[in-house]
Amino acid sequence: MLPVTSLPRTLLDLAAQLATDDLVVIGDWMISEHHRSFGKRRVARLPLKDLRNYSEGKVGARGLRKLRAAIELMRVGVDSPQETRVRLELHRAGLPEFTPNTPIMDATGSPALWVDLGCKTYRTCIEYDGAHHLDPGQQSRDYGRDARTRELGWHQVRLNSYDMAQGQSWVVGKVRHALVQGGYEP
Repeated sequence: MLPVTSLPRTLLDLAAQLATDDLVVIGDWMISEHHRSFGKRRVARLPLKDLRNYSEGKVGARGLRKLRAAIELMRVGVDSPQETRVRLELHRAGLPEFTPNTPIMDATGSPALWVDLGCKTYRTCIEYDGAHHLDPGQQSRDYGRDARTRELGWHQVRLNSYDMAQGQSWVVGKVRHALVQGGYEP
């Protein structure tokens, strides 16, 4: 048998070596859970409350201050590292909070679709398109999702690796523009 550390201890060990954003990406993966109206239910590998309790029970450990700061930036429901990175860029820019796995409701109050990141206040959402979005079938589904998003009165921003490579000001600018369309006043 090979001894291993627990997930919270692993995060604490990593906190001494990784940048905060990287720690948040890993933490988001560990705490992610959701039950949407489609697909399989996702159960957290490490519930956020357990991670908080672990960090609060530690004293003076190397990396503890960074881990506690990272926990405050973690969000339950994230599906990809790039969603976390986008959310952190928007946070640093002072834009309104975007919530992972946001349902967009139809006229009956039922979820019509789920978006990667959503800001309900300004009816603005973000979809991060990874490589699997290049598949023709996925592109067709995305087109339908995009049309439905517009029908429901939301402003959508689609981002991909090209956008991320352009830097924070590019991404923030695209999202800010959509937020303004939704009534946001910077």
